[in-house]
Amino acid sequence: MNYNEISIQKHKESKGKMEIKSKFPLETKDDLSIGYTPGVAAVCKLIAENPEAVYTHSIKANTIAVVSDGSAVLGLGNIGPEASLPVMEGKSILFKEFGNVDAFPICLDTQDTEEIIKAVKLIAPALGGINLEDISAPRCFEIEERLKQELKIPVFHDDQHGTAVVVLAGILNALKIVDKNLENIKIIMNGAGAGAMAVTNILMRAGAQGKNVIMFDSRDSLYEGREGMNEYKAKMASQTNPEKIQGLENALRGADVFIGLSVADVLKPEWVEGMSDKPIVFAMANPNPEISYDTAQQTKIAVFGTGRSDYPNQINNVLAFPGIFRGVLDARAPQITEEMKLAAAHAIASLITEEELQQGTVIPKATDKRVGSIVAEAVKKCV
Repeated sequence: MNYNEISIQKHKESKGKMEIKSKFPLETKDDLSIGYTPGVAAVCKLIAENPEAVYTHSIKANTIAVVSDGSAVLGLGNIGPEASLPVMEGKSILFKEFGNVDAFPICLDTQDTEEIIKAVKLIAPALGGINLEDISAPRCFEIEERLKQELKIPVFHDDQHGTAVVVLAGILNALKIVDKNLENIKIIMNGAGAGAMAVTNILMRAGAQGKNVIMFDSRDSLYEGREGMNEYKAKMASQTNPEKIQGLENALRGADVFIGLSVADVLKPEWVEGMSDKPIVFAMANPNPEISYDTAQQTKIAVFGTGRSDYPNQINNVLAFPGIFRGVLDARAPQITEEMKLAAAHAIASLITEEELQQGTVIPKATDKRVGSIVAEAVKKCV
């Protein structure tokens, strides 16, 4: 099946993937008077007198914005706000399908950090939450942190934290298969963008030791004192790779886990042979992973995952973000906390049975409708 051609055809036929439907009937004069004037004025007065009523008498309680500036869209790069719209529409329907969260795409015609922050703050009164999407690093870090500080509704950058939650869930189960502990393993992170930073941080919060973690950007490994690092890389360098090991091949010697959020074919099969026994590899570059599925099958890799739906163990953010937002919206939580992210990861991991583990499956399928509610319940318990 040619997904590209079919997708273009379907998007043209339907003029996008979303529509707005009314919850109120509008067939009679009374219907109009209840749904609009004069009846709606009473609802406005109620909210003006009691601002909390906006959560019980409007769409705010279940509505979020999927906000992007089009600067880091999929593997396409900086393609701009209009070209990013189909992705943001897609994200919005995933929220609805897997979390029953009403989401709307907001594609901003600016890549200025201050303008993005201002725009999101200005539209926030109508929203119960903000999902930041496909905004390039390092701007995405400041945008998220500032909005978390300045808004009273949850803000979530899915490229960072959704990725991190699902990777952690997969790693927790993969370690059961290979009989290793997170506290003792050596981890190589190839990539130093938003997702890679968040994955590394959540792994360390879950128990991985920074002294056993080595992160690579396009130049080489991160280590304290290296030149050419932004403030976020410098902070990561201060927490990891104390021996200042350089070179990916060298770093992989004795490594238990390789996580790739980078580019295709960077992991050579002969380098895998230098890793520890029963290594775990999550090669998540899209559309082509850091080592191909066929090549990986010919190595000693014990557990293999990618970002692709046509291979086993797809590491897909849809397992995390709908349930996380469902949980925080239901609980009226003002923020998505680190505790919630860890709880979400453990909830996702818990859905894999012992039999599935024995077969090498470490993560639920992206279309598993059980996940959203399980994650939501785990998140609500953290409030």
